[in-house]
Amino acid sequence: MMRGATPAQSSAPPLVRLEGIQRLYRTGDIEVPALRGVTAEIRAGEFVIVMGPSGSGKSTFLNILGCLDRPTSGRYWLAGEDVSQKSADQLAELRNRTFGFVFQNFNLLPRTTALENVELPLYYSRVPLAEQRRRALRALERVGLADRARHYPGQLSGGQQQRVAIARALVNDPAILLADEPTGNLDSESGREIMSLFRSLNRQAGITVIVVTHEPEIAAYGDRLLLFRDGRVLGEPS
Repeated sequence: MMRGATPAQSSAPPLVRLEGIQRLYRTGDIEVPALRGVTAEIRAGEFVIVMGPSGSGKSTFLNILGCLDRPTSGRYWLAGEDVSQKSADQLAELRNRTFGFVFQNFNLLPRTTALENVELPLYYSRVPLAEQRRRALRALERVGLADRARHYPGQLSGGQQQRVAIARALVNDPAILLADEPTGNLDSESGREIMSLFRSLNRQAGITVIVVTHEPEIAAYGDRLLLFRDGRVLGEPS
């Protein structure tokens, strides 16, 4: 049993299942394999750390999980549904209702307040404006930044900017939070605070969290470690 898992988690069907996933990129006439037949399962409520050297395929793996990229071959099931052949519009809808994304560079609009940045994923929804504002404020409260709602990114520390980015990822109440090197631009203390926040969201809210990192000290926050090398999963250390 993985560290921190409950018996129910261990026996439940996987939330995410990938089978024989390959991803090839073309550079002129040359094929560059990013993933070479990856098979993996992730269950609801897990906190999974994805590690590996640069170029090992971990970010490509995350992009396929989040339906930002398609595999060249193989199959991907999400909550029992085969998403491998879905259309671009279907994948976009699936992304919006299932995933929250957090990136290394925060990706905040500099001339937009923290609150307005968090509201962005709701702009093209049918949610009334007052409800958009309520949800965004609630998301900022969840990351401890309700008192910074009217601040602009330039008025916030790096750790606070990443918290705003996490609030934006939470505003649609995703089942899965995907984070690609979320502490890469932060000092050690801020990085620990961000990882503690992820762990709290996982433990208290039950959100499935998947974090890509190259930092060994980050691995201690997860329940499982998927180690990538040369586009393959090497195994899961006990």
